[in-house]
Amino acid sequence: MIASAVPGFFLGLSLILAIGAQNAFVLRQGLRRAHVFAVCLTCAVSDAILIAAGVAGFGALTEALPGLEWTMRVLGAAFLFWYGWRSFMSARKGGQALTAGQEAGSLRAALLTCLALTWLNPHVYLDTVVLLGAISAQYPSQLAFALGAMTASFVFFFSLGYGARLLAPLFARPRAWQVLDVLIGAVMWAIALKLLLL
Repeated sequence: MIASAVPGFFLGLSLILAIGAQNAFVLRQGLRRAHVFAVCLTCAVSDAILIAAGVAGFGALTEALPGLEWTMRVLGAAFLFWYGWRSFMSARKGGQALTAGQEAGSLRAALLTCLALTWLNPHVYLDTVVLLGAISAQYPSQLAFALGAMTASFVFFFSLGYGARLLAPLFARPRAWQVLDVLIGAVMWAIALKLLLL
């Protein structure tokens, strides 16, 4: 089992390390200390569901329904453009700083945004369902491979969400939030353009 779980862990980790829409959102929630546990758990459980689906052979669905990938790309790009625009507007407005009593926003809004950034992102299907699903077939224990990849998601998201607190002193300055918002907006739009140009 170890021979399958370890490669699953490291491959799963390598696929989610790059900063993207979902990771940027988790980082922001961690910096704000807003619903961190719920957001990290939602991301990790969503990944676990998608990994399980991929290992169970769900990747064949995207091949059987070629229009599904295009639809996911367009919906994902539209959402990312909207979210990026919000980040740019937040940066333009400025004045935000990390303070102990900062309004966290509702749990419902945080979870809906998190779910949209996860489930409307076609890359998550390509990475978790198609790629991990296909690679898992090469290992003696597909279950162990899947559990390794799922563990990587839990470790990564909770480390990102709670590790963001180490950056809290930097984000006590409003300018740092403006820079972060611009970076998040740029990442969102870059991913959206990439989705449309694939």
